[in-house]
Amino acid sequence: MTEELKTTEEEVVATEVAAEGDAPKKRVKKLKRQIAKGRATIQCTYNNTIISISDMNGAVLGWSSSGHMGFKGAKKSTPYAATQVVQDVTEKVKKYGVVELEVFVKGVGSGREASIRSLANNGFTIVGIKDTTPVPHNGCRPRRPRRI
Repeated sequence: MTEELKTTEEEVVATEVAAEGDAPKKRVKKLKRQIAKGRATIQCTYNNTIISISDMNGAVLGWSSSGHMGFKGAKKSTPYAATQVVQDVTEKVKKYGVVELEVFVKGVGSGREASIRSLANNGFTIVGIKDTTPVPHNGCRPRRPRRI
């Protein structure tokens, strides 16, 4: 039984020495893919503004929100906060080389137009703008009338 333990210990030491004696592994530099056209999804609510930029397949390249930027309370839904969020997202996405954007806007917040304008001012070519705000088809059943 002790002989079996000795052989396994010797094998372990031999493999460790072989691993140390090898030449160091070269790291392969990962190339960032260059994407010419992308999608910008803007969600503007009464409380926050969230912007994400993805490629045409839907893989997100970068995102940011006004809460993530440090705005608190009612300041998160302002047009100024939306412009700051767009600047943050463009810094993150700049390394991918995105030039053209299709913009999809959802929500009724005050940062809608400001975010689209600042996307255009930050060097993106806006191909199209589509409003994807969900609209109810008659919606929920209303409350009963109040009896006085």
